[in-house]
Amino acid sequence: MKKIFLLMLIILTMVCAGCAKNDAADKTAATSGGEVKIEVLDIGQGDASLIYTKDEIVMIDTGDIDERDRLVKLLKERDIKTIDKLIITHPHADHIGGAYAVFKNFKVKEVYDNGDTTTTKTYQTYLKNIKQQNIAYHQLKAGDSVDFGGGVSFKVFSPTEKMLESDDDLNNNSLVGQLRYNDFTMLFTGDSEREAEQNMTKSYGNELQSDVLKSPHHGSRTSSSDNYLKAVKAKDVIISLAADNEYGHPHKQTLDRYKKYDMNVYRTDKDGTVTILTDGSDNYTIQKEK
Repeated sequence: MKKIFLLMLIILTMVCAGCAKNDAADKTAATSGGEVKIEVLDIGQGDASLIYTKDEIVMIDTGDIDERDRLVKLLKERDIKTIDKLIITHPHADHIGGAYAVFKNFKVKEVYDNGDTTTTKTYQTYLKNIKQQNIAYHQLKAGDSVDFGGGVSFKVFSPTEKMLESDDDLNNNSLVGQLRYNDFTMLFTGDSEREAEQNMTKSYGNELQSDVLKSPHHGSRTSSSDNYLKAVKAKDVIISLAADNEYGHPHKQTLDRYKKYDMNVYRTDKDGTVTILTDGSDNYTIQKEK
């Protein structure tokens, strides 16, 4: 009887340990120890990034409507079941379009955006899903900060409340925030344009300095202005875009400015998903899928 009891106890312990391991795997999603992973996904002409900290999985933007199936496939390949925080930089289709598929296929705990509204069906469905699923909803503006867990924070630089009240330019009102993990920093920019960049440079100056820049507006000539790039001082820039897109992104003027400031350029249309691994020190690695 003692042997049978011990055998059952061992089996039960293994089952419980397996359950705990699966829960932990879903949380850390391939991060180990104090390492943070950031993926700028190859999602076509749109934006979608994943951030894996010790405690949370955070998603910034969800790609376009016609890339929903691809987005779900990419998330399932990563064994993601829960997204702790979903941040939408602005309600244009190439950033909010995949939200419907995310809500349908994964558990989302919290949603953050800038409060800008549109009359599109995509946006209305987005709000409907948040309400129906009783998801915690927050609006962000310049000066706010969000805790990503594991010592990772996200400070919002734009838009200001004044911009949201007076400016109906959805691109320019994009959420811009800096991820910080000890000495490592990365600036997420949505589709923010020159006016927002001028405001941020004036208000925050050297605080904008970041190791990595997610290229604003897919490398458009309307963004990545000289003074802004001087303030950010990024070593590396990642452009999320589709090959041979109808907008001609990235524009030559922008690529020339990146070259002028000795920035290493990564592009999802050529490099596939771009992955950053950091332990919070000045040393980080960038890996290309292709």
